[in-house]
Amino acid sequence: MPAQVTKEAPDFTAKAVVNGQIVNEYKLSSTRGKYTILFFYPLDFTFVCPTEIIAFSDRIAEFEKRNCQVVGVSVDSQYSHLAWIETPRAKGGLGELKYPLVADLTKTISTDYGVLLEGAGVALRGLFLIDTKGIIRHITINDLPLGRSVDEAIRVLDALQFFEKNGEVCPADWKPGAMTINTNNAKEYFEKAAAGQK
Repeated sequence: MPAQVTKEAPDFTAKAVVNGQIVNEYKLSSTRGKYTILFFYPLDFTFVCPTEIIAFSDRIAEFEKRNCQVVGVSVDSQYSHLAWIETPRAKGGLGELKYPLVADLTKTISTDYGVLLEGAGVALRGLFLIDTKGIIRHITINDLPLGRSVDEAIRVLDALQFFEKNGEVCPADWKPGAMTINTNNAKEYFEKAAAGQK
């Protein structure tokens, strides 16, 4: 059964590029104790993919201050990853990358996470938020033409961390500082929302 919310994230050991170097045994479980944004993309040296990969890298400090590790995965080899990282951004490359890119040549990881696109042999744009205990708390999967939002990934991470710290749940479009819902007294939230409070 593919990865599911509330279930443990499938662990893997794979080749990866980390800090500009090829690593032969990168383990997802090495991120335990941190939150993890694990995202899949179709292929290196394509069009939408670099925009997402660069966007996550450029905002890595925002994830780090939330104790969150970002990890990217595609069905390309570690050598392709490294060549793409070593290609300047102005020439369609990634330039310096501030998180690991994992090689899933066997397509096992993409299969385990339920994002392998049958017939195409590439992964859909899956994103998984994994908590500090290795449990999947959020999944989104986009079709190939649809790039993801780093802002939304951060917003959902903030919502999870707020809930874990305060025990209150976060309504639609919640952002830090906005009202939340105490499930023991939800009426208070709905009264304030109806009155136009945020």
